[in-house]
Amino acid sequence: MKVYKESDTNLSLLKGKKVAVIGYGSQGYGHSNNLKDSGVDVCVGLRKGSPSWKKVESAGIKPMEVAEAVKWADMIMILVPDETQGSLYDKEIKPNITAGKMLMFAHGFNIHYGQISPSSDIDVVMVAPKGPGHMVRAEYQKGAGVPCLVAIHQNSTGKALDLALAYAAGIGGARAGVIETTFKDETETDLFGEQAVLCGGVTSLMKAGFETLTEAGYPEEMAYFECIHEMKLIVDLIYEGGFTNMRYSISNTAEYGDYVTGPFVIGPEVKERMKESLRRIQEGEFARDWMLENQTKCASFKSKRNIWMQHPIEKVGKVLRSLMPWIEKSKIVDQTRN
Repeated sequence: MKVYKESDTNLSLLKGKKVAVIGYGSQGYGHSNNLKDSGVDVCVGLRKGSPSWKKVESAGIKPMEVAEAVKWADMIMILVPDETQGSLYDKEIKPNITAGKMLMFAHGFNIHYGQISPSSDIDVVMVAPKGPGHMVRAEYQKGAGVPCLVAIHQNSTGKALDLALAYAAGIGGARAGVIETTFKDETETDLFGEQAVLCGGVTSLMKAGFETLTEAGYPEEMAYFECIHEMKLIVDLIYEGGFTNMRYSISNTAEYGDYVTGPFVIGPEVKERMKESLRRIQEGEFARDWMLENQTKCASFKSKRNIWMQHPIEKVGKVLRSLMPWIEKSKIVDQTRN
């Protein structure tokens, strides 16, 4: 596995290049603002009438309609949601991208599962920060960076890797390191990580803990602090120095409970379900189901989102966070701006 450091990259390769970031969601916000601050000539491609148009202008970046952005740019980074990329590519990007340009992705989903099939006369690469776009921006502003993965699907010009590494430097990822991989490996590990551990696994674990305590008669506020609020404090210690660092900081009682109860709750049967989840990802079943869900206008997806939003965790959490005004002041996500 090849790991590139910032000294292995050459940001000056982007001098004279025009970069179009398509979309201004979390990743689009992070990439475009970091590229601007790195001195890159960047625009943001948006659909006509997009509510993000004014946000982009307020950030000091040029917004353009997607087709015009693709014609204008030498490098096009697609950062709209996975489920809309195929249609957008067919309608707005494919008719306007010309030979020798570079098509970029921050996730391999649409290339790996065959939803987008670019022509052979362009470079196709992936630069994938291993974190949400708002963190890509926040870490960059601190002088740090979010590690990135890089992969080359097509190298028509012979310069694809060097330009991809330059792009990673431009968004701050090279400060933390850039790991070379493939579209396949990035897609499958990313989907598994966010489903089984980072998003699905962690939230379901916290929810189960909260409900276990409240159903046993304990106050919701105590359950929230024990099972949700403290999660960040523990993860910060792991982020800083691994499990050993976290266990150095907690009490011996907590550490003993960690060893004894952790494997009891998250036992072999959970690992078997993780393996089944990975199989569904590897064999394309999850991708198929997600694409079909979008054909029904995300009826099930929207219902699940609404159910979670109504859970007591969200209500008590809002009240408790209001007691800690410093959280609001230092929020990374500001929906009116990013």
